[in-house]
Amino acid sequence: MKILVLGSGGQLGSDLLAQAAQDGTLEILPVDRTVLDLSRPADILARLEGYRFDALVNCTAYNRTDDAEDHADLAFAINAQAVRELARACAAAKADFVHVSTDYVFSGEGRSVPYLEADGTGPLNVYGASKRLGETLALAEWPEKTRVLRVASLFGVAGSSGKGGNFVETMVRLARETGRLRIVDDIRMSPTATSDIARTILAMLRSQAPHGIWHVVNGGEASWCEFARAIVETAGIPATVEAVPHGAYPTKARRPLYSVLDSGKLAAAFGALPHWQDALERYVHAKGHRR
Repeated sequence: MKILVLGSGGQLGSDLLAQAAQDGTLEILPVDRTVLDLSRPADILARLEGYRFDALVNCTAYNRTDDAEDHADLAFAINAQAVRELARACAAAKADFVHVSTDYVFSGEGRSVPYLEADGTGPLNVYGASKRLGETLALAEWPEKTRVLRVASLFGVAGSSGKGGNFVETMVRLARETGRLRIVDDIRMSPTATSDIARTILAMLRSQAPHGIWHVVNGGEASWCEFARAIVETAGIPATVEAVPHGAYPTKARRPLYSVLDSGKLAAAFGALPHWQDALERYVHAKGHRR
């Protein structure tokens, strides 16, 4: 199986390449920004015309949530219009399309139970709105072989190139530098390891999992403060973590206060992903953070 991977240098893309390298039946073809610039959707079909592939996995996005408020045109070009063109390219090649989306398609308003795939969406910011439109366009263009994977609060050993690291790395660094963290405790989400998502993507492609929307997150839920406390405890850092409301850190873009995803559909088809605390343990060990 030949798989094109967009965003191969990011957290998820890097783990996807690493997982595929262990399987002799897969050939991964990384496609970087110099080859395919998603900010130019009109060029995508022509750029992909010379490639022969069985599947395309889109791990890239314009994911700077606050910046997207001022650059909506760019966010929608990359997260929606380009996704439509990628789906068209997959349709032309009769190839599988795996598109990675986000929990930010939900509003979280009045919510206290995890979201199912069929629940109504209602993004609060430009980033979430652009990703939701990307989902819709992809499924409309190539419904037969498109899988939309909603993920959340990612951490992977490669870090996040677009954001200067991930939350785990930031907490480890600040805890060691300051010994005291003040972290938001009234926003709840699904911390998720990109290594577990990568394994799921490959399993879906191998088994020809049904098309449509899938929630792919580690088990459990946490506030950012609870996640931070687990990080410093797991890494053995003697730091205090103080809970504060989200208003203590005003942001340009509104975030959902509750965006936990229900991955029961995934568990029924492939088995549940490990709990996020298990994923964090593996991450901390892999990065050598425990002293």
